Amino acid sequence: MRTPLELRHLHTLRMLRSTGSLSRAAQGLCLTQSALSHQIKALESFFGCALFVRKSSPLRFTPAGKRLLELAETVIPAAEEAERDIARLAAGAGGSLRITVECHTCFDWLMPSMDAFRQRWPDVDLDIVSGFHPDSIGLLHEDRADLAIIAVPDPDEAVDYHPLFRFQIVGLLANDHPLLVRDRLAAADFRDETLITYPVPDEMLDVLRQVLTPAGVAPKRRTAELTIAILQLVASRRGLAALPLWAVAPYLERGYVSARPIGDPPLVGELYAATLPSFTQRPFVADFVAVMRETCLATLPGIDLL
Repeated sequence: MRTPLELRHLHTLRMLRSTGSLSRAAQGLCLTQSALSHQIKALESFFGCALFVRKSSPLRFTPAGKRLLELAETVIPAAEEAERDIARLAAGAGGSLRITVECHTCFDWLMPSMDAFRQRWPDVDLDIVSGFHPDSIGLLHEDRADLAIIAVPDPDEAVDYHPLFRFQIVGLLANDHPLLVRDRLAAADFRDETLITYPVPDEMLDVLRQVLTPAGVAPKRRTAELTIAILQLVASRRGLAALPLWAVAPYLERGYVSARPIGDPPLVGELYAATLPSFTQRPFVADFVAVMRETCLATLPGIDLL
């Protein structure tokens, strides 16, 4: 009997295991949830048994599902390694990937992505361009970086943009702040407060660009270089902040500060990778983008892939 088991099915099972839910697995595989469900049902129909326990959170695999996961862990890494070996043979081994970022919080998720990439491409020399750079695209054109992590793509720039993920930006308040009586924060709530931000240009701050400036609200300002420094100022009632939910989730879980959505619908930000067209053709670039998307989907709370 001919088996319908394909490499894509094994990818699906691995993504289900790493994300823990059908909806997030569908995002990671660039499928609709309906298409993913259909794929799984067809596979279960062929084998005549369930592969995971429905309505379990996170998903729990049945013995049959676990056996296919074992197969996936053997087959997929071997197939991916063969693809990378062929790419290296075709384009020449080795290379370098110099990364620049324009957001202070990017390092929190970039390091695990780089660690995963090193295992896949050990001959590629990974490096982060030292310091924070508000004009990361400029570094690409100056040949001082190969890949930039940016928030707002500029269609007039001669670069290729690779979508990464969308994330919620929350307002951060001291645990005894009067504004906590509100379900969400509006632009007017910032008017008489001090807004604490990273020391970056205003056009790079989503809360200003998307919420406060359009509403004509210009609060007092204070800056701090480090996320923990911003949170300390918030906790001591020195002002409010607006940061990615995934960057502050551990502090919220410990009750260090409190959070509220900003605006209706809630304020969100986006991140992209940018490369020069000539560099996009390097065999490891697409794989690095895929590793970033896959790693972030599995580890960062409250994100959606773009």
